Amino acid sequence: MDYSSRLEGFYNLSPGQRIEWLANLADLDASQIDALLSGGLEIAQADKLVENAVGLYSLPLGIAANFTINDRDYLIPLVTEEPSIIAACSYAAKIVRASGGFHAWAQEPVLVGQVQVMFQDNLDPEADAVQLAETIQTLRASHNHILDARDELLALANAPHPNLIKRGGGARDITVREFFHTRSGPMLVVYLAFDTRDAMGANLVNTACENIAPRLAELTGGRVNLRILTNLSDRRLARATCRVTADALGGHEVARLVVEAQVLAEVDRYRAATHNKGIMNGIDSLALATGNDFRALEAGAHAYAARDGGYRPLTHWELANNGDLIGSLELPLAVGIVGGLTRVHQVAQIALRILGVKSGPELAGVMAAVGLAQNLAALRALATDGIQKGHMKLHARRLEQEPSKKRKVKS
Repeated sequence: MDYSSRLEGFYNLSPGQRIEWLANLADLDASQIDALLSGGLEIAQADKLVENAVGLYSLPLGIAANFTINDRDYLIPLVTEEPSIIAACSYAAKIVRASGGFHAWAQEPVLVGQVQVMFQDNLDPEADAVQLAETIQTLRASHNHILDARDELLALANAPHPNLIKRGGGARDITVREFFHTRSGPMLVVYLAFDTRDAMGANLVNTACENIAPRLAELTGGRVNLRILTNLSDRRLARATCRVTADALGGHEVARLVVEAQVLAEVDRYRAATHNKGIMNGIDSLALATGNDFRALEAGAHAYAARDGGYRPLTHWELANNGDLIGSLELPLAVGIVGGLTRVHQVAQIALRILGVKSGPELAGVMAAVGLAQNLAALRALATDGIQKGHMKLHARRLEQEPSKKRKVKS
């Protein structure tokens, strides 16, 4: 589906006119249009998704415009309740578009699972040096037994997923870490690297970890406890970059102020937390729109921001020699376009159709570009007029709504 993401005056249309335009663009049928208006879920479906379902909770779905990523235009569906996110994201994308657009990439979709193997329970490190030495020797021998059985363990991990294996996914590697001194005693942690292809893959990895656990207990003589994925998906990184001319940004002074704002986040974790929250405003909104787990993305992003022991901004902005502003964003993004909520949620399916992404890594790259755009918009606003000028103007529109009355979409 080819289109231009430059939607001049789109915000001036009524919601009905926007939906009509989108329906023509994405070739949506009447049932899909109804899904956009109703939220895409029925109570019977909700009852199967969660426990004790008593109703449905709707959030606005909007379109962020102007995105050019890797020389292709994208319309970005975003689900959010916060005013200014979609407008700010579209504005930043317009600035970047005028300077050549975003460039983005993502690593292969490798998710990692962990299996915890416990040894002598509650061993007191001070109690018996001989006993401790024997346990450490046992851990190291068990470590080697696991690595010697690598091929067997990978085959066991793949056994529950024959269809995924046919599509080129599946278990890729086994590694082990030793923890000699913990307050619960010595332990090994076995890491299973697993290619999930176009799925986010949490259930695939959890199943694989559970499948290899009995054999790990046999190989080590230890007791297996946890068997679950990690949301620090640092083998599944996504990166976006852009270069913005000073003129497009509003002048060399604005570019310098943006870099100063970036530096504050680098030296002060209180600012870094809010800096990264703004990035996730865009990423979470796209994750919600496409049926991905925004909570997992949040956990991974903030863990990655703290990977060196301090808490750091996920973006980097600097000035080029000619005064252009150069930006980049890198973070783990374990997302998918198949399985999970996308199987049942019609609006998530429509959002993916609008995006036109063909793989999980492509979606991750687009998400990274959205996060970088959101950060650029926030830093520019903070460094110039302040964040409240535009935000409160849009917030005022929300206060005009009458929550007690149902409003019909006007065409």
